[in-house]
Amino acid sequence: MINKLVEKIRKTGAPIVVGLDPMLAYVPDHVQQKAFAEFGETLEGAAEAIWQFNKEIVDHVCDLVPAVKPQIAMYEQFGVPGLAAFKKTVDYCKSKDLVVIGDIKRGDIGSTSAAYAIGHLGKIRVGSKEYVPFDEDFATVNPYLGSDGVNPFIKVCQEEKKGIFVLVKTSNPSSGEFQDRLILERPLYEYVGEKVAEWGAQCMGEDYSYVGAVVGATYPEIGKVMRKVMPKAYILVPGYGAQGGQGKDLAHFFNEDGLGAIVNSSRGIIAAYKQEAYARFGAEHFGEASRAAVEAMRNDIRSALDQK
Repeated sequence: MINKLVEKIRKTGAPIVVGLDPMLAYVPDHVQQKAFAEFGETLEGAAEAIWQFNKEIVDHVCDLVPAVKPQIAMYEQFGVPGLAAFKKTVDYCKSKDLVVIGDIKRGDIGSTSAAYAIGHLGKIRVGSKEYVPFDEDFATVNPYLGSDGVNPFIKVCQEEKKGIFVLVKTSNPSSGEFQDRLILERPLYEYVGEKVAEWGAQCMGEDYSYVGAVVGATYPEIGKVMRKVMPKAYILVPGYGAQGGQGKDLAHFFNEDGLGAIVNSSRGIIAAYKQEAYARFGAEHFGEASRAAVEAMRNDIRSALDQK
């Protein structure tokens, strides 16, 4: 799957992943009201609203970007109907030939980690039949429990030719409370990055490993260091736009060939119609606003890479 991701990034010229993180506050009133008219002001109604919201955005951006990243918590908050909307979103995005990164941030050990890996990336046997439960192409993984938590995911990745992105240096302000702690005069995130490179050597694609890393756009100098520590790892870069990251901050995350990183924007794209820059589209045309936001982001990143 890493080969497909790289191929689609080359084809689109847009190393961008759209974060499908739908809060009800992002969903225009007319979409909510239509869903509530059918299902009531219920969890089912909320799930229908976010599903229709996602579908409209995907329809408007699927030819521009290689990948999407639904954050499962935004669906879990609506219970079982929300998880059904998550699955519908995954399936719909794959029908549009988009690479799907399940932002699940799982991190456990033993049979529990194996169950997470099977549920999101693998197959489960039920009697004489096999099923693919959620069927994302990649998943995000928290490495805090060490190799015991990551190896079950690597095993499934090897079997299914899928991938993971391991949290190395996250974009949130308090990430440094643990991730920046010095151990023998080096920050913890560097040690995690070295483990990512080690894990990744077990399952290589053509040019990059199935094991990637998450490194936030809000720390461009760290991106420069981690690009050297993990030369074969694709870097998923959150924190663009709403969290402060800009194209000029991103060049160090990429290799000389312009590959090696994919940049996430969530509410900066899916709620673009709420921004002054895209207000002209209005809530009725929120999908068109999202498309315009993707085009602007693509141009910003291209400009930064051209100046590298």
